[in-house]
Amino acid sequence: MFETKTICKGVNVYVNKTTQFKTINFSIRFKDRLTEENASVRAILANVLQHSNEKYPSHTALRMVLDDLYGTSLYIDTTKRGDDHIISLNVETVNDQYLSEEGVLEKVLNLMYLMLFKPNFENGLFKESIFKREQESIIQRIESVFDDKTRYAQQRLMDIALPGHPAAITSNGSIDKVKAVTNEALVEAYRNMLENNEVDIYVVGDVSPEHITSHIRDYFHFADRKHLPEKQQSELRTPSESRVLEFENMKQGKLHMLFFTPVTFRDKEFPIMQLMNGIFGGYAHSKLFANIREKESMAYYVSSSYASQFGLMFVLAGIDSKLEEKAVSLILEQLDEMKQGHITDVELDQTKALLSNQLKEALDSARGQIDIYDQYKELSESFEPELLIERWKKVTKQQIAQEAQKVSLQMTYFLSGKEAETDE
Repeated sequence: MFETKTICKGVNVYVNKTTQFKTINFSIRFKDRLTEENASVRAILANVLQHSNEKYPSHTALRMVLDDLYGTSLYIDTTKRGDDHIISLNVETVNDQYLSEEGVLEKVLNLMYLMLFKPNFENGLFKESIFKREQESIIQRIESVFDDKTRYAQQRLMDIALPGHPAAITSNGSIDKVKAVTNEALVEAYRNMLENNEVDIYVVGDVSPEHITSHIRDYFHFADRKHLPEKQQSELRTPSESRVLEFENMKQGKLHMLFFTPVTFRDKEFPIMQLMNGIFGGYAHSKLFANIREKESMAYYVSSSYASQFGLMFVLAGIDSKLEEKAVSLILEQLDEMKQGHITDVELDQTKALLSNQLKEALDSARGQIDIYDQYKELSESFEPELLIERWKKVTKQQIAQEAQKVSLQMTYFLSGKEAETDE
């Protein structure tokens, strides 16, 4: 799927030479340990680097350049996966061979170089007005979660159940830690990103792997990483509380349930757990949707999700505040059905088909190809999507039941409306 080229220790280029697209897509990903402090400072850093550099000090100036480069798309964002915090520079530009003008690729690479290596410094620090503006922007982004009560409830569940664990840390960090970031700390984080982070550079397009790797060597002067963090998996600890009830001024109750499973992304049973989650609550034909929303008509929405990096499963449901106990009971009944192997051929076949179709649809975009390979190359650098589809096809109902038996409820969090508080 991708051909690997090593530039130096800790810096690799992955190229998928394909005629599938008339564009060239790049993604340069800087990986560091996920901590609340790291996430907070790096969230600001991503914003600062995106909106200002030495040559183009304003977002308007940068936008004009991108327009001149045939509408090249460029953005920097942050995300997390497992114990890693990731800053990504993502670019999509037209392939030179489809233009009468030559040299567009070199101009785009030079712009990427400016974004990363020529920041808008003033006396050795980031320009203060830009630093303060982007710091406030991240604070507002974190605060906006409160307005989306489903996201807010999920974050409260994680904060209470797994405090300090990477699963509970957001890619933007926390308000307190963001406020504590100084300009000096931001510069230090920037230097650390360029000098010490593991770097994965993805390229998708009709380009020669040798040719594009040579260009990347010329434009991005990466050196050997001297302090690559060791890969390690954070341990899960049983939450100190099994049920938490909180209140907000809202009408719809938010029920969030946390389950543990010993199966993670790296285990051979991972494809079985993907199917188990799909049948349980991952799709519109799932047991949760069919029985709790459709049959019982007691949920505005209900679904399950599987966080495979940590071995976590979640159930989310929007219900009336007085139906918590009944909803929990019904959800656990459906899980028990899974444990007993009460799975229909239709449920199994539809889930296999939907998982396969989702994977194929993701591969229709260059960004999807990059995201999938970036994850699955941890298992094997020779990963091919067809291998995963074949593994799904072979999974049996009995195997799914065996994995369902390993799933255990750890905590229930219910965010209820203020009206219900008076009834307590």
